[in-house]
Amino acid sequence: MPDKIALEFEALVVDDEPDIRELLSEYLRVRGLTTATAKDGRAAVAALERSAGRYGLVLTDINMPGADGFEVLRAARAVNASAYVVIITGYASLDSAIQAVQLGAHDYITKPFSLGQIDIILNKISDRVALERENRELTSRVPASSVSSLQGHLAAIERRLARIESLLTS
Repeated sequence: MPDKIALEFEALVVDDEPDIRELLSEYLRVRGLTTATAKDGRAAVAALERSAGRYGLVLTDINMPGADGFEVLRAARAVNASAYVVIITGYASLDSAIQAVQLGAHDYITKPFSLGQIDIILNKISDRVALERENRELTSRVPASSVSSLQGHLAAIERRLARIESLLTS
């Protein structure tokens, strides 16, 4: 049995194939996530628009009736800019992978996929969330005067580097 992961958001699984939708949903539940499902892109977009950003993880197929996975990706990122969207497709192409990345997808996997691939993605997301949380905690401990002083030093260094670069290119 896979380890549970600690994520503070819900997952939305979107696929027009009921078997895949239920497999992913159940697997995420076993991993400790609260999940919801949508049977097509149109239902997913509606759920995301009603959600007030509660879905932090969206796993979506690309080719679906109603709205495609890219529309789901756009809707997810519109309501929650920090949402992790994983594109799943049985029709992988370089163009669709590039489009997914350009629209802000966290990952792109092809069908058939293994649950091990899902595990890797979930662990990467969990690690990133933990690092972001730790960063916020550490940042809150640093006095504001120290931050502004450091920013002033960095700006001076950047000006010097720019001057050096301009001298080298002259």
